[in-house]
Amino acid sequence: MLTTSSRLRIQEILTRLAKGNEVSLQERIYLKKYALRDQNVFSWLQKALHLQQNNTSSNPIDQLLEGLDLCSSDPYSTYDPNREDLGDWFSGAPSWVRRS
Repeated sequence: MLTTSSRLRIQEILTRLAKGNEVSLQERIYLKKYALRDQNVFSWLQKALHLQQNNTSSNPIDQLLEGLDLCSSDPYSTYDPNREDLGDWFSGAPSWVRRS
């Protein structure tokens, strides 16, 4: 469970990250720590990284598609379509996704 102060700090860092502003190594470590434990923080981080990569679009169609979030939000996706075992594909997933 996130405290209010942690959530606000995380959201402030993610806002800067999404805009392409400077984020320190300590702040990135802080984000990663929470992203590994909390599914919401993980999805916020993925969304911020997606926005950071696609913030130059002025086309209304592209903006609509980005708003719908239909594509993969993981810019560092390790998906290999040649793999047949779905379990292998999830081997790089955060701990909350993997089986125990």
